[in-house]
Amino acid sequence: MSRPNAGSPPDPWRSPVIVAQIPDGGLHRELVASAAERQAMAELAGLREILSAHASFDVVPKSGGRVQVTGLVRGRIGQTCVVSLEPIESEIEEEVDLMFAPEAEARRLADLIEEGQDDRQAPEVADPPEPITGGIIDLGRLATDALFLAIDPYPRKEGAVFEAEVSAPDPEDHPFAALKALQDKKKGK
Repeated sequence: MSRPNAGSPPDPWRSPVIVAQIPDGGLHRELVASAAERQAMAELAGLREILSAHASFDVVPKSGGRVQVTGLVRGRIGQTCVVSLEPIESEIEEEVDLMFAPEAEARRLADLIEEGQDDRQAPEVADPPEPITGGIIDLGRLATDALFLAIDPYPRKEGAVFEAEVSAPDPEDHPFAALKALQDKKKGK
């Protein structure tokens, strides 16, 4: 979880968890985005609207200062069909299973994974843990990211099919038409 850049808008949906306050047995969080949070998220994602956004997370401390976050993000979003341009609504359900680690360790593990990759290895490589920034894990940001990643960039209304206009090709409209016209001009002289 990286902090936004100075010029970027703030995260619209925030629910920070202070890592030092997570009990040994872990904790459970249920999040529901408010109307204002959903509107800000929709603007950020370029969506017509976000009708609902819910997240359910289990946050469990692990050894070495690591924290595992598992759960489910659900939402209902309003988009525009890329074929018919009609408004449509889509359901999103995205599972989350991420490991977080102190920033220095997350950077070190990311560097090790990057160094270990070469052409002979299989493309399946474990992802490095996400960094714990400032001793906080922002579950709202995590839920927003999961929701955004699950959005279909080319939504289609059920049954909508793109049909290209079909027309008979003009025999005079081909890549060598200009060359043929020059040849015809020479023959006519």
